[in-house]
Amino acid sequence: MIRGFKRQTEPLNEYELNTLLPILVKGLRRHVGRHNPVISRHVVSQMRGRYNLSEARFRKIINHIRREDIIPGLVATSEGYYIAETEQELKDYEMSLLGREMAIREVRESITRQRKNLYNKPPKQTVINF
Repeated sequence: MIRGFKRQTEPLNEYELNTLLPILVKGLRRHVGRHNPVISRHVVSQMRGRYNLSEARFRKIINHIRREDIIPGLVATSEGYYIAETEQELKDYEMSLLGREMAIREVRESITRQRKNLYNKPPKQTVINF
């Protein structure tokens, strides 16, 4: 769970695992190839009314699908989610993830540096006049 995002990042519940996951897996398996993506907003809006699913929880289920190898090759681009058809598509997605990972690391390291500069200063010397 990520601090400040408790609901969005908490583990999948029984409803999400037993009801939503099978529906999403079935639907995502139809989106093979870069030419046939689906965007999360579309999936969530199509399910609204019948199922309780937010875009944040959709992403959490996608994360579960990937980590558990339920749909091998499931990638995402600005065009949406789809199953890669070639090794090169997967390599490209890996490189995209690596770039994002490095960018997040740089920000984290900057925040660490800023925190230390702001809050780990030695105490000011008090001058006592006699």
